[in-house]
Amino acid sequence: MKKNVIVLAAAVCMAAALTACGSSKSATETTTAAAETTTATAETTAADAAAETTAAEAEKTDGTGGKIVMVTNAEFPPYEYHENNTIVGIDADIARAVAEQMGMELEIQDMAFDSLIPAIQSGKADFAAAGMTVNEDRLKNVDFTDTYAQAAQVIIVKTDSPIASPDDLTGKKIGVQTGTTGDIYADDIENAEVQRFNKGMEAVMALNQGKIDAVIIDREPAKVFVKENEGLKILDEAFTEEEYAIAVKKGNTELLDKMNAAIKELKESGELQKIVDKYITAE
Repeated sequence: MKKNVIVLAAAVCMAAALTACGSSKSATETTTAAAETTTATAETTAADAAAETTAAEAEKTDGTGGKIVMVTNAEFPPYEYHENNTIVGIDADIARAVAEQMGMELEIQDMAFDSLIPAIQSGKADFAAAGMTVNEDRLKNVDFTDTYAQAAQVIIVKTDSPIASPDDLTGKKIGVQTGTTGDIYADDIENAEVQRFNKGMEAVMALNQGKIDAVIIDREPAKVFVKENEGLKILDEAFTEEEYAIAVKKGNTELLDKMNAAIKELKESGELQKIVDKYITAE
């Protein structure tokens, strides 16, 4: 009898052990399955997010809808400047009209002029419109749309200044806005001391204070600065003649073609000239 009890007890223990092993295996399989499901879900979510990002980027840069980002330096009236909390001006209005033609929403970001091209190259912005002159140095880094405005670099001096032409700038202290074509061309003036400022107005203030002899800057902003600062004048002879265009990332031909088509439509409809006339009074 005792022997039978011992055998029975052993059998019960063995059954319990087998049951326990079965439960352990089932739990492991369940945990593994759950982990695989979580991983699959995470992969699907990541894939969906990547697809959304790719779609958003495509929407942003190919001109097919959504938002398009413009960078500018809003210290350049009448092309771009702040009015209350809005950036307005010729470039801003043309950009809005171009975006509308493309069926896109425009976002304008303000930054230092010499940061505009890097912002385009890095993909932080789609294009730059900032009274930007087309020249060989810039063409190495960005592509330009068709020209939308004719411009010139001019010389601002005090009304009693002996400087009467570009030739008289030799050996003088010249103020320019950093990164502009005035900055580039000023280096070619023989023995000139070039002082660079973040804003055109800062250069004009330095001229008023007698710290420099002249300022080289674009003609339309020059008119505004002279009008607002008594005792200054613009020389009759321009320093250079130029053309303005919109800059886009090099190789982004799809966006470039769409913007050129929009600019062409604005020119042919007369809308572009209306925008210019809104800010520049005919002389």
